[in-house]
Amino acid sequence: MTSEQVTGWRADGELVACEVGDDAIARVRLTRPDKLNALTLQTLQELVDVAHRLRRDRTLRAVVISGEGSSFCAGLDFATVMKSPGGVARAFVPLPWRGTNLFQEACWAWRRLPVPVIAAVEGHCLGGGLQIALAADFRVASADSEWSVLEGRWGLIPDMSGVASLKQLVGIDTAKLLTMSARRVSGAEAHRLGLVTELADDPQEAALALARELATRSPDALAAAKRLFDGTWTASLRRTFAAERAEQLFLLAAENTKRARRAAYARLAPEYGPRARR
Repeated sequence: MTSEQVTGWRADGELVACEVGDDAIARVRLTRPDKLNALTLQTLQELVDVAHRLRRDRTLRAVVISGEGSSFCAGLDFATVMKSPGGVARAFVPLPWRGTNLFQEACWAWRRLPVPVIAAVEGHCLGGGLQIALAADFRVASADSEWSVLEGRWGLIPDMSGVASLKQLVGIDTAKLLTMSARRVSGAEAHRLGLVTELADDPQEAALALARELATRSPDALAAAKRLFDGTWTASLRRTFAAERAEQLFLLAAENTKRARRAAYARLAPEYGPRARR
């Protein structure tokens, strides 16, 4: 599929909205504030659709995900979702070429984006909402936000990619404790545990500031760094070193690398072209 430029694109779905501004930063919002942005099957599908469309845009520089109203996301809306057992069954089946089902892809699709993804978290960040936040590259949260692997309360386990994210962020004992206990922790405690990257009084503004900071770097270097860390975090040293060499060889010849170098020598702000790879 050819690259599709969506800078300036706006999508107002029923439950997920997305706007890509002139700064090439996508603002993605869950828009069900009266239900604390609790997730339905439609929400999950809209998240997947937006993420997949954004992935095709090589001019995109970053993504900020947030929730409208007072909460990021209170998790899965079981009462609504379980009204459609057939829909749940279909959503549970993984697509072989992706390796994820709808529940997992609604989170992991943000890991597949070759740009930095930042979750801005206020209020509730529970269950499936926590798993969406953990699938972002960075999480900026208010100190009084509320975090929980809430599935344990319902006799379940996190199954929207949360296990993969947790094991990258915290020790195995902490991951087990949060999962088994369904304990609720504040944003400040989540920061201490390693779930939250930064604390901020205004997570939305702080997330946008971080997105703009990262947008001053080469989009090819950002994509390479994301691929490298995500692809080799548990890999052998030999495989990691090989991946480092491959990414660096590509970057050494990339046009955006030359632009970064020229700008650095001239002490000017670089002007980058579209990302070279999808």
